[in-house]
Amino acid sequence: MQARAPEVWAAQAHREQPWDVETDLVVVGAGAAGMTAALVGALEGLEVVLCEKTDKVGGTTAFSAGSVWIPGSSLSWSVGRPDTVEAARTYLGALLGNHASDARLDAYLRMGPLVLDDLEARSSVRFTAPPVHPDYKALPGAAIGGRALAAVPFDGRKLGADFDRLRPPRREFTVLGGMMIGKADIDPLLHPFRSWKNLIHAFGMLARHGLDRIRFQRGTRLVMGNALAARLFYDVRRAGVDVRFEAVLRQLVVEDGRVIGLIVNVPGRTLCIRARKGVVLATGGIGWSAELRERLLPPPARRFSLAPESNCGDGLCAAEAVGGEIVSDLESPALWMPSSVMRQPDGYLSVFPHIILDRAKPGLLAVDGSGRRFVNEADSYHDFVAAMLRAGGKASRVPSFLVCDRRFIAEYGLGLIHPGTRNLKRFCDAGYLIVADSIEELARKIGSEPGELHATIERYNGYAETGVDEEFGRGASELNRFNGDPANKPNPCMRSLGRGPYYALAVWPSDLASSAGLRTDERGRVLRSDGEVLSGLYAAGNDAVSIFRGTYPGPGTMLGPAIVFGWCAAMDAAGALTAYRA
Repeated sequence: MQARAPEVWAAQAHREQPWDVETDLVVVGAGAAGMTAALVGALEGLEVVLCEKTDKVGGTTAFSAGSVWIPGSSLSWSVGRPDTVEAARTYLGALLGNHASDARLDAYLRMGPLVLDDLEARSSVRFTAPPVHPDYKALPGAAIGGRALAAVPFDGRKLGADFDRLRPPRREFTVLGGMMIGKADIDPLLHPFRSWKNLIHAFGMLARHGLDRIRFQRGTRLVMGNALAARLFYDVRRAGVDVRFEAVLRQLVVEDGRVIGLIVNVPGRTLCIRARKGVVLATGGIGWSAELRERLLPPPARRFSLAPESNCGDGLCAAEAVGGEIVSDLESPALWMPSSVMRQPDGYLSVFPHIILDRAKPGLLAVDGSGRRFVNEADSYHDFVAAMLRAGGKASRVPSFLVCDRRFIAEYGLGLIHPGTRNLKRFCDAGYLIVADSIEELARKIGSEPGELHATIERYNGYAETGVDEEFGRGASELNRFNGDPANKPNPCMRSLGRGPYYALAVWPSDLASSAGLRTDERGRVLRSDGEVLSGLYAAGNDAVSIFRGTYPGPGTMLGPAIVFGWCAAMDAAGALTAYRA
């Protein structure tokens, strides 16, 4: 029997069952993109239903650093790092070549500052511009600061009972039963007696957390992506958005070529929801979908993901079933992070992303299976994994190994091991940390050639003495130096390894966000493979193909477009976008 076209099947599903709910705009997914779309739709006077698959909002945003990469904002001028859209165009032109002429990219650069101003005027969403937060590539037009913006901390107590509806940050990035720590908190907590300022900062944090634990399951001082998610949720509630939790997208409903609603499964029943103005998909991209991971990701990178387990490609698959196209001819189908993995005593699998706390610090190097260096360890996490995934001759780069001495761990920590940790036994017993008294013994334990690893470390030590990494240029870029240790001379990113014992830690490729996604236009509308608009359907966040085509220009280049195109989708559905597009 001939299979029916998805559009016909979906439309018939509607005709067999009346609408349970009718509204103007339906948003699927409560991360930054989805909550922005829901909030802006409500602010524009639309009736909005926000469907969240789980019992908590936040999605991948809640796990993230909460930065947004939005060039040319008024915030950049306020910190003495004036940024311009023209400079960003130069930078992206050098990075993307001919692809920098994409209409969506142009719309993003034009609309980004306007979106920030609008959200600041009409919501509690706030960002600040760190004076130093470098772009990831040393190219013409790159910014040192003012372009990557950071989420302003938020008091979770303002959410009241809804605080329990906010997805917690990754367990690996909290201490003392759920206290969040930002980059600015690390030094005061590690060295409280170094100065009065540190002591006051640390004491204030600990006192606040102690009071929080009397009333809440975790700390309410929210920073980074958790703060951004909390601010959006706070505003979504105040705007009167109808939030439906545990609402799992089953299919889109199409009639006469237009998406007119969707069907979701909620506990105990199925709901048919009509969307008079449109449906916005913001379900988190590829995530843990086995089918999509096999189809879109390279084999060595399919094992680990930093996305919430509930992210399973629902939006991509639903849109594809009704004629949407998943675009994957990109430089990379995902944005990568090197992660170390450890099974905790309670059975929880810790997947720790190595972002900035250890790779760029002096006294550590990364080697492949042969024992050779293959990358500038202080470059961005995405570039680190991209090097892992490139062919390295006969030597395997998955996993790769971070190698250091005992002094390094004492000063900077390593992955899950906090700085100053004295007893490393549980990490060694768990197989997370590999220890050896000599370099030759360490080489044998990680499966590399002892002579090769010894020669690699000798070369590295020589570069550390001169301050010039002749192989990979480590410490030469603004990004490298920003994440290194400025007290280490002559190169803030390189220091000789001393006497043993020596340590190695395996790191694996993991995806933190999708680059492959649905083809969309500058309004956020989903397009068919022939370029025609799939009327009534929008996509934002990881559900939409990356405007940067799988490259990673700087901090926040997923959250920035997520918010901007979530805003654009809602404004277009409300008929209010035209005024901004002139």
